[in-house]
Amino acid sequence: MRNWRIGRDIHLGLKNLRLHKLRTFLTTLGVVFGVGSVIAMLAVGEGANQEALEQIRRLGSNIIIVRSEKPVEEVGAAEQASFMSMYGLLRDDELRIRESFDSVQQTIPVRIMRQEARLGPRRMDLRVVGTTPDFFQLLDRPLAAGRALREEDMRTSAPVAVLSEAAARRLLAGAHAVGETVRIESHVFEVGGVLATGGGVGGDMRVDTDVDIYIPLTTFNERFGEVIVQRRTGAREIELVELHQIIVEVDSLESVESTAAAIRAMLERFHPREDYAIDVPLALLRQAEATKRTFNIVLGSIAGISLLVGGIGIMNIMLASVTERTREIGIRRAIGARRRQIISQFLIETVVLSSVGGVIGIAMGVTIPWVITQAAGMPTVVTTYSLLLAAGISMTIGIVFGLYPAIRAADLDPITALRHE
Repeated sequence: MRNWRIGRDIHLGLKNLRLHKLRTFLTTLGVVFGVGSVIAMLAVGEGANQEALEQIRRLGSNIIIVRSEKPVEEVGAAEQASFMSMYGLLRDDELRIRESFDSVQQTIPVRIMRQEARLGPRRMDLRVVGTTPDFFQLLDRPLAAGRALREEDMRTSAPVAVLSEAAARRLLAGAHAVGETVRIESHVFEVGGVLATGGGVGGDMRVDTDVDIYIPLTTFNERFGEVIVQRRTGAREIELVELHQIIVEVDSLESVESTAAAIRAMLERFHPREDYAIDVPLALLRQAEATKRTFNIVLGSIAGISLLVGGIGIMNIMLASVTERTREIGIRRAIGARRRQIISQFLIETVVLSSVGGVIGIAMGVTIPWVITQAAGMPTVVTTYSLLLAAGISMTIGIVFGLYPAIRAADLDPITALRHE
């Protein structure tokens, strides 16, 4: 009997909604756009966040990057042609870091400069990176062709180089990469390999690291010396920096932050000026994950406002419906309908409105991120959490915003309702 009554109430609710198709459609639109916007905004935010987190993860969660940084007082002075900047990390710093901490597995020294590279008539600015073969073991980038640097290249100071794929495409312009010779200043290097495109450990976080040429550190020191002269438009910059970066690999994630703090304390003892900086990708990862949670809450809240507007629309329409159907309610009450049956009928109508709007909104919310990805190339991720959240909110809106009109309908006095015109 109870199931029969529920079925009858559902039938009556659907019948009443079909009597006002346009009004039902317009009321449902508020929920459709609300649910769709919640899913779409969370998908865009999730895609952007995951891309940012992946870039940080590529740096290596168990890596610490110690880099030289020009002191503030030397930034303006370096513009003078006769001024030579002397700052940054020392070779002794690398030795101390490697031998002082048990948690340090290895250290990789890096020297960097920007110079013009030439191959026949083609010229372009490259980031020249002098490092060791161990550097390539930490890179999250496979070789597209050829080989990486070897220990033999270090021992013999070989004039061999590894190009990033972006540099190879722009400089070689379709020529066979491996075996070609590239000239930097008066020095000639043979291309031994090409790295595939992608982020990697040890790149300067503030500089585009896709256009690089990697050479053995011993070759870098022998060919270019200790003092680096970099010519820029209308000026030249002279620097004496023993090491531009020290990449520190730590044995476990638990030791990363404590080791970074210990390295900072040690450098403070040997560097009177703060001419260094320490980047900890793990700390950046945790900060980014916390930012992601905040970002999702903000986006969800903004989109939730549209759902609230949709719920208010449902309440407004149902209150108007109660007024229109006052006489019907009076007749039903006069022939024995109970308050809970009146409440049930109006709640069913609002839940149907919000549920239909929720289903269409979910379809819209899944489609919009796909369109954004195809049209703009932005990564988007539709999560199960966002679908369940949107569906749950739409159902809740139907109940919450339909409850007051339903109670108001049930509280109508039958005699007064029967007199209503």
